[in-house]
Amino acid sequence: MRGPARRAGPLRRLGRLLLGRNALRRPADRIEAAVIAFLAAAFLTAAAAAACFAGHFYRSEHAATARLRPVVAVLSQPGPMTATPGAGAGARWRLPDGTQRSGTLTTATAPTIFYAPAGTSVRVWLDRSGEPEAPPPSPADMILTALAVGLITTIGAALVLTICYQVCRTVLDLHRLRRWESAWAAVGPRWSSRR
Repeated sequence: MRGPARRAGPLRRLGRLLLGRNALRRPADRIEAAVIAFLAAAFLTAAAAAACFAGHFYRSEHAATARLRPVVAVLSQPGPMTATPGAGAGARWRLPDGTQRSGTLTTATAPTIFYAPAGTSVRVWLDRSGEPEAPPPSPADMILTALAVGLITTIGAALVLTICYQVCRTVLDLHRLRRWESAWAAVGPRWSSRR
């Protein structure tokens, strides 16, 4: 008696499924195995692409954040009392080169101006031209957003590939059923007294 039987690895089993010489395996079974192998490779490729896309998304957000400079602005008017989009208040701020600038801060560019009295100091983020921009996300938010983008992309690819597999499986099952019915129509009358 030989030693304990070695279990075949998943790649070896897949190879036997695709290329094995089992007489009971129908051509539709081989096609289904090939489709599974192709869809598995497509999923791995999509997952790798999603990881690259998430990394690119994080780097682009990080680069956009690096272009902004924080400064302190002083409100020259009281802040808005309503949460309407675009509500703002006049303010003054100093650019990094020391130039004094004045303009309107909106609730999008400075969310802390709600109910703020005139003379309040608020933190704003300026672009390279010295104009206020929306505050950048925190590093943790950028990481979570990139992870969510990668995960959603991977899940979307998995759903699309699963639907492709189900469509292929349905077509192959219909083909198998038609073959079985035609074979039974030829053999069934010889095995049964019913005609």
